[in-house]
Amino acid sequence: MGSDNDVVFSLCKQMSSNNGQLCSNNDDVLHDFAPFIRIYKDGRIERLAGNEIVPPTISDPKTGVSSKDVIIVPETGVSARLFLPKITHSSDQKLPLLIYIHGGGFCIETPFSPMYDSYVSSLVAEAKVVAVSIHYRRAPEHLLPIAYDDSWAVIQWMASHSNRKGTESWLNNHADFQRVSIMGDSAGANIAHNMVVRATETPLEGVRFVGLGLIHAFFHEEEPVGPEVSDEEMKAKTTKLWRVVCPSTIGCNDPLINPAACTNLKRLACKRVVVCVAEKDPLIGGPLFYHKTLHKSGWEGEMELMEVQGESHVFHLFNPTNDKAVAMKTRLASFLNSD
Repeated sequence: MGSDNDVVFSLCKQMSSNNGQLCSNNDDVLHDFAPFIRIYKDGRIERLAGNEIVPPTISDPKTGVSSKDVIIVPETGVSARLFLPKITHSSDQKLPLLIYIHGGGFCIETPFSPMYDSYVSSLVAEAKVVAVSIHYRRAPEHLLPIAYDDSWAVIQWMASHSNRKGTESWLNNHADFQRVSIMGDSAGANIAHNMVVRATETPLEGVRFVGLGLIHAFFHEEEPVGPEVSDEEMKAKTTKLWRVVCPSTIGCNDPLINPAACTNLKRLACKRVVVCVAEKDPLIGGPLFYHKTLHKSGWEGEMELMEVQGESHVFHLFNPTNDKAVAMKTRLASFLNSD
């Protein structure tokens, strides 16, 4: 039987080879969410981006970072790509632990895509942290809240290593479970926030969450509406993509996308939050509303708003050598190492 690396890579390559599609000759489009995904009336799904994958690496020649893939829930295929920075000495000193959750509208991309593999690896090299990049099941085949549940399963698996007796040696030997941060971009930032909310409601033994990093996060940007607004009107106030990937949503008052509807925001289980926004991001209203709402909630942690002028949504992934992207990564690396 092959290693987890082989199994995960094989499964992802199989999905990539058919572009995540179901075979059909019917080209009638039901939902067109270009440049993300098209959903056809006959059930065919066409992913327009995020289909390419790259294998894990042992000691990348540029950064010294190693990576490997681990299957966490065999029944569902939920897995993760782990990253370990170059270890230059035999010290017992443990490294901060980063949980990273990729974006893509809940429906495209994986931790194994060249873009996310490269970005998380570069962040690990810069920050000198151990990282777990989560592979959750994606909509529309797996409708929300499945991505939230899958991500929580990976976080629980991570926590099972806090006694140094888990199944993964990199976590047992190198991770500091008292310095855990969760970070994500776009839809992944939304999931990251909701994971910290779950950790607030269900604390994990032996784990201390210190940081939450929200990069160009996907959130609703208005206060909850009152009882005079009908259920249909509340749903209509959310984006069409959200209604498709989460058909069970109650609409704009849904705490999954509206931070002002989150009853536990004041008790958020981390010490620091950084909210990253880009001036030309069409979704900028959501993270700005999140920052404002968290401030108003009475949460007593440290808050930072990191603004980048002249750039758009997840520019740092599409152009990682951009001076502003490099500067942003440096600030995020510093954030991950704050005590």
